[in-house]
Amino acid sequence: MKKSILFTLIFIVILSCEKGDDFTPDQTQRENAINLNKNQNFYLDLAFYHAPIHYQDVDRTGSHGLSGKADYITRYDFDGDLNAKNNWSNISKTNNQGNAVGYYSVVETTTHYFITYAFFHPRDWTDIFFLYRIDEHENDLEGVLTVVKKDNSMYGSALGAITVFHSDFYSYKAPNSGLTNGNEDIDGTLTLQNHNGVSRFKTSAEAKGHGIKAHSKQKPGGSDYIVYFPSKTTSEYPSDIYDRNVKYKLVNIFENGGMWDQRFNTSLFSNAKSFQKSYGNGNANAPWNWDDKNDGGNQGLLAGGIAYYPAHLVDEYFNGLENFDKTYTYNPYLGIE
Repeated sequence: MKKSILFTLIFIVILSCEKGDDFTPDQTQRENAINLNKNQNFYLDLAFYHAPIHYQDVDRTGSHGLSGKADYITRYDFDGDLNAKNNWSNISKTNNQGNAVGYYSVVETTTHYFITYAFFHPRDWTDIFFLYRIDEHENDLEGVLTVVKKDNSMYGSALGAITVFHSDFYSYKAPNSGLTNGNEDIDGTLTLQNHNGVSRFKTSAEAKGHGIKAHSKQKPGGSDYIVYFPSKTTSEYPSDIYDRNVKYKLVNIFENGGMWDQRFNTSLFSNAKSFQKSYGNGNANAPWNWDDKNDGGNQGLLAGGIAYYPAHLVDEYFNGLENFDKTYTYNPYLGIE
């Protein structure tokens, strides 16, 4: 009888241990998911805090500009589907307004944050009729990489930015940042604009091709331009081509079912890195395929390095970074989470 009781107790202890082993991974996964969600909430706040005020030049000439509509920023699925080959035609339909968004992602090292902002247009277009199709293509995505130094504040201090202007990158420093020329010359100093108590970088996109530079180096021509302000919740459509207060909603590139998750969707992307198209010459690259055509071949400088290895890219472009670590603690492009 004593042996039976002892055997039963041993069996219960073993069974309890087995159950504990079974449940521990689930508990760990839940804790990891909670921590990741907390981080994502912080990264959204971080991206919002440093998001630029974005000036978008508008051109009304030529039929392909759609009276300015082709220059409005919007979602790549503005028409309700993930087919990139119908965006050129669908943006011309009056029921497809295309409210404003700005895509973002965050990469972190022990010393800095690197925040990518990307702005989409359904058309990269021209008003020169004999260059139709030749100097145009369906879909367009240009962007900005903002460099933020961690300090004693909640969201750190923005030191500078690198903008994407087609197949060229332009580098800029913040006022009083201390950044100096690296292997690339700094192209200018960013100007700031106060928005609800936050000083934000001013960026500016050209009409038609939508390449981005600092506002100090590329101002809209004339009075027909849109000014976009960041928002965590609101996505608006310009009232007209002179609207100076339009909110663009920040959308995480890594949200469930988002841009990164859709990279193998062959209706949306070609080779998992460029948007599909049915019209024109050239194509629109995802951030993980952005490239400066002549900045070298070191790590961070090849196609996609601005997304995969932003710390390495920044270290090539700038000196004066002081305490600067290239060890990634969060980098979803590399699977480091």
